[in-house]
Amino acid sequence: MAGTSVISIQQNIILETIRGTDRGEWKVLILDGGSRKLVDGVVREDDILELNVTNIEQIEERRPMNKEMDAVYILSPLPHILDCLMADLERRRYRRTFLVWTSILPLDLQNRLDRSPMAKHQIVFASLLNVDYYPRESHLITFRDPWSFPTLFHPACNHLVRQHMEEIAQRIVSICVSLGEYPTIRYYNPRKPNHDASILCSHLARFVQTQLDQYAKYNTEFPPISPRPRGLLIIADRSLDLFAPLLHEFTYQAMVHDLLPLTDGDKVFYQPATSQAERAEKDKDQEIGEKDSIWVKYRHLHMKDLLDELVKDFNAFKAQNPQFAESENPATINSIKDMLAGLPKFQQGKEAYSLHLSMTQDAMNVFQDRRLADIASVEQSLATGLDEDYRKPKNLADQVIRLLDDDAIQFPDRLRLIIQYLLYRDGLLPTDIQKLLAHARLPAQDSEVIYNLELLGAHVNRTLKDSRPVAQHQFGKREAQGPPSNESGLSRFEPALKIVLEEHCRGALDENTFPFTKPHLDAAEGLMGQENVSQASLRSAKPTWARTRPSNQEPRQRIIVFMAGGATYSESRACYEVSQSFNKDIYLATSHMLTPSLYLRQVGDLSVDRRRLDLPADRPKPRAPDHLFEKEMPAPPPPAKPQPPVESMQQMHLSGDPRSVNGAHHPQSSSASGRLVKDRDKEGEKKKKLKFFGSKR
Repeated sequence: MAGTSVISIQQNIILETIRGTDRGEWKVLILDGGSRKLVDGVVREDDILELNVTNIEQIEERRPMNKEMDAVYILSPLPHILDCLMADLERRRYRRTFLVWTSILPLDLQNRLDRSPMAKHQIVFASLLNVDYYPRESHLITFRDPWSFPTLFHPACNHLVRQHMEEIAQRIVSICVSLGEYPTIRYYNPRKPNHDASILCSHLARFVQTQLDQYAKYNTEFPPISPRPRGLLIIADRSLDLFAPLLHEFTYQAMVHDLLPLTDGDKVFYQPATSQAERAEKDKDQEIGEKDSIWVKYRHLHMKDLLDELVKDFNAFKAQNPQFAESENPATINSIKDMLAGLPKFQQGKEAYSLHLSMTQDAMNVFQDRRLADIASVEQSLATGLDEDYRKPKNLADQVIRLLDDDAIQFPDRLRLIIQYLLYRDGLLPTDIQKLLAHARLPAQDSEVIYNLELLGAHVNRTLKDSRPVAQHQFGKREAQGPPSNESGLSRFEPALKIVLEEHCRGALDENTFPFTKPHLDAAEGLMGQENVSQASLRSAKPTWARTRPSNQEPRQRIIVFMAGGATYSESRACYEVSQSFNKDIYLATSHMLTPSLYLRQVGDLSVDRRRLDLPADRPKPRAPDHLFEKEMPAPPPPAKPQPPVESMQQMHLSGDPRSVNGAHHPQSSSASGRLVKDRDKEGEKKKKLKFFGSKR
C-alpha cells in the first residue's frame, strides 16, 4: 500500500535521537525491558551500533562500571525505572548521561528527578520521544494491552477507567506527534445507548483533545508545516460493531488467525504441520510479518483466489532461478558458481512460498472439516439482514437450529452462531436462549458470554410484549453489486468501520453519531471531508480556498482511527481498502488485535471475579533490582608473586653432610642421619645373605 509507514516513522525517530546525542563520541545505549521491546520492534541492532554505540545494555541487569564512557538512556517513564536510573547516577556509573523518555514522565517522578543534585550534575541532555506504541504493520498500531478490554468494560473496574483512559490518551497523542498531525477529533456516540460504557468514547476524545492542546501549547513547532490536508482522529469502541469479532472472515490474514494455531506475541509465528522427518530437520516456528513480501502482498486477498495466485507466483519464482531447476546437462564450474551465488536468496524465497502454501492448505482443510461454508452462509444473512440476493432472509431460525444440531459443527462455532442470531433479533426471550443452548449442547457457563454482551450495548433479553423490530445495520444496507458470486455469498458483510470511513471521505458522516470535540471550529472541515485545510493554516492567518478532490500526486490526508477494546483483522483490512479507494493514509490503532476465540473469552471474563483477571493494576508494583543498590565490593588485591625458595636452597649441601647449616650444629639432625646410615648397612648385609648380588648361576 502506498503511503508513509508508521514503522519507518518510529524507526527514524529512534535512530535520529541516538544520532543527535553526543555526536562523534562513543557511547553506551541503556534500555529497560519496555523500551527494549519498542526499539527491537522497529530497529536492527546493527543500525544502532553504527551510530558510535559500543554496547546495548539493559538497566535492570548487572552492568560493569564505565566511567570513561557516555551513556544514552532510552527509558520508560515508570517509578521503578527511575529508581534504576537514580542508582546509576548515585554510583556515577558513566561519565555523562543523555536521558530520553519514551513518553511523558509523570509530574511526581519529574519533580523527584529535578530535586536530585546528582541528576543536575550528570544529565547533560533530556528529551521526549513520544513513541510509546507498537507498529505491527505499516498502517496498524497496537499497544499490546489485552487487559484494556476488561479494564474498560468489567463492572468491578470502574474506578480504574479514568486513569486507564488518560494512559490511552497519552499514547494516542504520541501517535499524532510522531505523524506530525494536530487532527480534528470525532468520536462514536451511540444513537440509543443502553449500557454504562456508552460514554467511553466521548470522555476519551476529550482527554485526547486536552493533551493535544497542551502539547501544542508548550511545543510551538507542533504541528510542523506541511502541504497535507489537516488530519482526522476518529475514536470508537468495540460496541460500534458487535458482529465483526464473531463472523468467519475468509481473507487470508483474518482466516489464518481464526483457524490456525499461530503464536501471536511480540511477533507472529507459525509452524506448518510437516512430517516427522521434516520437523526433526527444522524444528522452529517461521515468522510472519512486514519483512515477508508474500504475506504483505496477499494478506487481504480472499482465500478463494489465494491458492491459485501462490502457485502462479511460485512458478514464476522458479522460472527466475533456472540454475536451481533439475537438468540432465552436467554441471559446469560456472553453473555451480551461479547456483552458490543465488542460493541464500533462493532458499529464503523457497521457504517463504513453502510456508504460505502450507498455511493456505492447512486453513482450507479446517474450512472443509468444520463445514464453514454452511455456517458462513447463515452468518452473512444474520450480520447483513439480507440473503444472497440482497433480500430479506427467510427461515433463519430453522437454519440456525439445523446447524446447532449438526454434530460436525464445533462447539465454539455454535456459540458464535447463537450470539449472531441474538444480535440479529436484537434480543431473545430467556426461554428461547435456553432452547438454543440446549440444541447446541453447550455448557452452562457459555450463557455468561451471551448475557455479558449487555455490557457492550447489546440487547440480550426480550419480553413477550416487546414490539421492537429486528435490528437494522446502523450505517445502512449494502445494495447488490451485480450478480452474486461464491465469494460475495460468503463475504457480503462489511465492518461498520469501513462504512464510517467511506461516509467521512464523502463528507456524509452523521454529526450526531460522530460529533466533533470542537464542533464550532472543526465541523466545517469535517463536512468537507477535511480535504481543504492544510496543517499550515493552524499557525497562519492566510485563508485556504476550496480545491477539487486531491489526485494521486497530491499529499494524502492522514486519518487515525482508534478502536478501544480491541480491533479485528477485518477492520484492519477495511482501513487499507478505504485508503486505496479514497487516496488517504488511514492508520488503525488499538489496544490489541482480537480473534474470535480471544473475544469470546474476554467477554466471558466480564462476569468473573476481578481477582482472577490478573490485571496489571492488581499485581505487585515492580521494583528496581536489589543488586543496583549494593555497594561495590573493593577490588581484590592482586595475587602475590611466587617467591624463590631461598631458604630451602640454603639448606641443601653438596657434601652430603647435614650436620651443620650456616655453621650451626643440629644434634637432632645428626642422630637422625646416623640411624639412616645404620639402617642402610643392615639392609646391604641382608641382601648379600639372600645372594641378590654376585649370585652364581
